[in-house]
Amino acid sequence: MRFLIMVRANAVSESGAMPEEALMAAMASYHEELSRAGVLLDANGLKPSREGFRVRYRGGLPTLVDGPFAETKELIAGYTLIQARSREEAMEWARRFPAPFGSGMDGEIEVRPLYELDDFTPNAAVERFRQLDTPR
Repeated sequence: MRFLIMVRANAVSESGAMPEEALMAAMASYHEELSRAGVLLDANGLKPSREGFRVRYRGGLPTLVDGPFAETKELIAGYTLIQARSREEAMEWARRFPAPFGSGMDGEIEVRPLYELDDFTPNAAVERFRQLDTPR
């Protein structure tokens, strides 16, 4: 099962301030541990929303909307994608995730399982996804 660990953004992450060396070291240690255990699939920080954009659909038509986006509680500052044998294993890894903005600042992570192709009713479209060369 794949799980996405999402770091919720805050005013500091949205300001573009770079993390202190101690936090980078703690994150590096955690991700090295994930890698050694064979569960790390990917991990990255995200630049502030002012550098991004959204695509909104109204009536099926796309419209591009440039950042920044006002509600930081709805934004993601970074993520870690892991492969775990169970929800319980993912929870154990999440408990060990370093405080995302350092020990002196409040932070929050959210963990959610990803859909796997086996979760969907078999059909031609699902089979097309199975044929893609991307890992699932």
